[in-house]
Amino acid sequence: MHHLHLRTLCCATLLLLSVTDRSNADDDFQPMFNGKDLSGWVLTNTPPETWSFQDDLLVCTGKPIGEIRTEKMYQNFIMELEWRHMVPRGNAGVFVWADDITSRGVPFHRGIEVQVLEDAYGNSKSHTVHGDIFPIHGATMTPINGRGGSRAFPTENRSKPSPQWNHYRIKCRDGIISLAVNGKVVTQGKDCTPRKGYICLESEGGIVHYRNVRIQELPSSDLPPEQIAIANRGYESLYTGLNLVGWQVPEGHSRWEPKDWVLTHDGTPDDSSSLTSKKLFSNISFVVDVRFKHGSGNVVIDAGDDVHLDLSHPVFAKHLEKLGRWNRIELSSESRKSFLLINKNKVDLPYRKLGSAVVGLTLKATGKVDFCNLYGRSIE
Repeated sequence: MHHLHLRTLCCATLLLLSVTDRSNADDDFQPMFNGKDLSGWVLTNTPPETWSFQDDLLVCTGKPIGEIRTEKMYQNFIMELEWRHMVPRGNAGVFVWADDITSRGVPFHRGIEVQVLEDAYGNSKSHTVHGDIFPIHGATMTPINGRGGSRAFPTENRSKPSPQWNHYRIKCRDGIISLAVNGKVVTQGKDCTPRKGYICLESEGGIVHYRNVRIQELPSSDLPPEQIAIANRGYESLYTGLNLVGWQVPEGHSRWEPKDWVLTHDGTPDDSSSLTSKKLFSNISFVVDVRFKHGSGNVVIDAGDDVHLDLSHPVFAKHLEKLGRWNRIELSSESRKSFLLINKNKVDLPYRKLGSAVVGLTLKATGKVDFCNLYGRSIE
């Protein structure tokens, strides 16, 4: 009887310690939203109208397609959240280890995506609605339970259809990511790059609700630069994806049309018009993605007296992609010297002088041209 009592006491003590450890671990989780506004988050390329709080739920309209991201970068962590789609075939996602702004020609960040699909979207050989994980737009990952590509597929189907709630537990540590769907780990990947960056929530067409979004940070380690996402450069989105709010439109020019994340100039080859941002910047730096849809179309980007970029000029045109492909035009500066990046090709601009000029960004288009990812920032 004495030995039995001792064994029972030991088991009870171990159980109590286990419960206590779990309780302490739970106490380490911090909410990622305050239930009132988007404090701690950045409206990367979606406007405030896309996101709202209703009864402690974060509600995403799904329009435009785009994302919000955390102000803080994370390396090793556990993130938990509940989500539900309010329309059949709804699409969304959680991005981890992402860059500061969206990638060239798309409304999404480079990073690792944890898929959030509504059940009616359906399964196929290329995707499921039960928590796929995959690298996107330049990130890399080795899938566990893959099908020959870079996407990791769940080992069980555990997601519930709209309007039921689903619980995700995403663990990211040392380049390894795992996803538990409704209480069980089903999807995993390893060898992720980047493995430190921002966390994003995605808007992609359908109304989706989030609640109980929280995070527990885990011990970090030193990483080489190539494993760290691009940190915040101070860029602000200049295009809402919904309308032309924030832009000055000359009278008589109606060729500009918002088409979700793409802003189009649908002009005849000889019809040109311009837009100028109402937001002003000191020593402006900018990102503009451009896609030419017509052989005689052209774009001129103006940003003050010292910045006049005619993309038809041979020094710029030689770096442009073929017709129909997206180009990234980025004006930046380092060591007080300006330079232009066209699809990552560096073009020096010795004529630009940094001073106290405060200007907006002006886009002049001829013919049929698409724009997206319009960002601006001041250079201190």
